[in-house]
Amino acid sequence: MKYSLLLTFIYLSGFIATAFAQEKINLYFGEIPNSVKAENKEYVENSVIFAVSQPELSIYLPKDKNDGKTAVIICPGGGYGALCISNEGIEIAQKLNMLGIAAFVLKYRLPDKRTCIAPSIAPLQDAQRAIQLVRENAVKWGIDPLKIGIMGFSAGGHLASTAGTHFNKVLIPDPGSTSVRPDFMILVYPVISMQEGLTHAGSSDNLLGRTPSKEQLDLFSNEKQVTAKTPPAFLIHAGDDDAVLVENSLRFYDALKAHGVLAGMHIFSKGKHGFPLEPAKSAWFDYCVEWMKEQKIN
Repeated sequence: MKYSLLLTFIYLSGFIATAFAQEKINLYFGEIPNSVKAENKEYVENSVIFAVSQPELSIYLPKDKNDGKTAVIICPGGGYGALCISNEGIEIAQKLNMLGIAAFVLKYRLPDKRTCIAPSIAPLQDAQRAIQLVRENAVKWGIDPLKIGIMGFSAGGHLASTAGTHFNKVLIPDPGSTSVRPDFMILVYPVISMQEGLTHAGSSDNLLGRTPSKEQLDLFSNEKQVTAKTPPAFLIHAGDDDAVLVENSLRFYDALKAHGVLAGMHIFSKGKHGFPLEPAKSAWFDYCVEWMKEQKIN
């Protein structure tokens, strides 16, 4: 019994150490592109962050010092109106660390005319900057620069899929011509489309406003932006999701297959929306790891 308790203590100690073994850095070292000088009104309620205007990157490196690690940049969801930073960010980073994968939780700007000149592109700029920053510091953090992926949940899945389909247009300063293309995408109950009848209305309204043009809707409907150069993707969804319709993942998967892009997908028959590490649906994480092994990403 004492031996068992000792092992539990050691395990939890390691878990806690991993949980707090992080460094938080500003995403930009100077002026934030596409920003308006305004009062920072960010606040937190129940581990959810609102009114984000100062983007940051939280760094979670696994204990092993081996080089050539896979890295995953995590984009929490929240309908482009908030960030569920705990259960769709920090907890996922800790889980990845246990597998020897470096994780980076992205606190991206939320679209807001008060703080952004062009609100609709601010989250994508931050995702591109996160990829750029991780790739440029790959040696420092022991990362393989060709194994840098992006993971997103719900609206964060829209952001991750936008990063994976809009990388040809670099929206941030890039003096070193560093690639902002993620090497793979992991999309968990993602918003993919902005098309009426398919999109998540809250995400669409927050990102594009109440009266977007057809051109805007098509541009940010990522099932329409897939090409042969889109990185491989793994999708997770629940068939009974009544917040973000499962058709978002199905359409994106079809588009990937049509362009010859390697893709995997798992659809739970039940699960609704927002099940990052709930015991009943946590198997998605194992499926994801198996897919990464298939692609020789991890």
